[in-house]
Amino acid sequence: MNQRLGLVALVVRDYDEAIDFFVGTLGFTLVDDSPVPAQGKRWVVIAPPGSGGAHVLLARAVSPVQESRIGDQTGGRVFLFLYTDDFWRDYNAYTAKGVTFVRPPSEEPYGTVAVFLDLYGNRWDLVQLKPGV
Repeated sequence: MNQRLGLVALVVRDYDEAIDFFVGTLGFTLVDDSPVPAQGKRWVVIAPPGSGGAHVLLARAVSPVQESRIGDQTGGRVFLFLYTDDFWRDYNAYTAKGVTFVRPPSEEPYGTVAVFLDLYGNRWDLVQLKPGV
């Protein structure tokens, strides 16, 4: 059996503001941005630079229930874990671009980590794993 996680849906308010943040601020790659006219939406997929793992589907909220989840998809817990090969490069770049870190960098048994917020308030771990982890 060969399975892998392909996409994780992130509920957003607006496609373009989300693209501006993830591509413009965090340096993600815009993998796909295709209209889906029959459903009145777009298929917008982003990925971290050099990503060989799962991608993120930016899913525009279309109902009050979905809108209520924007920025709080996990009830205040860290939602996504962004692995990096250079923690301090990315931490400094994100800080310089105004990204809000709500937990400062710390050294943990598994690596270096800090928690930041995306444009909607979802919590992300920025993590550089220690070798062998």
